[in-house]
Amino acid sequence: MRKLKIGPIVSAAAFTISAASWSAATLAEDQPAAQSSAEQPAKKPFDVKGTFRNICGFCHEDYGRKAGKGPQLMNDSNSDEFLVNRIKNGKPGRMAAFGSVFSDDEIHQIVAFIRKLKPDTEP
Repeated sequence: MRKLKIGPIVSAAAFTISAASWSAATLAEDQPAAQSSAEQPAKKPFDVKGTFRNICGFCHEDYGRKAGKGPQLMNDSNSDEFLVNRIKNGKPGRMAAFGSVFSDDEIHQIVAFIRKLKPDTEP
């Protein structure tokens, strides 16, 4: 029976592993550093109409121009501060709180959207 010489096999395996490691290290060095925040793509602007349609519109029908599960919002007599507070904190048993979903700026944009609602006019 012939003895298998493992010396050359071990040497070949070690060479392959070290070459792969060197190649990976070289590739990592060649890659540009992570993009700085200034190079990051710009954040998409807040789509208030789409947001209202997809989230608020479930209860406030026709973009808030009609009552649904929630009240009509067009021509709402409550103050902007009231609407901001209601969107942020909700109303137990009636409306979910969205303060952790939307930024203050986004909530103010939603209120501005509500204030511009007109009958028979596409928002």
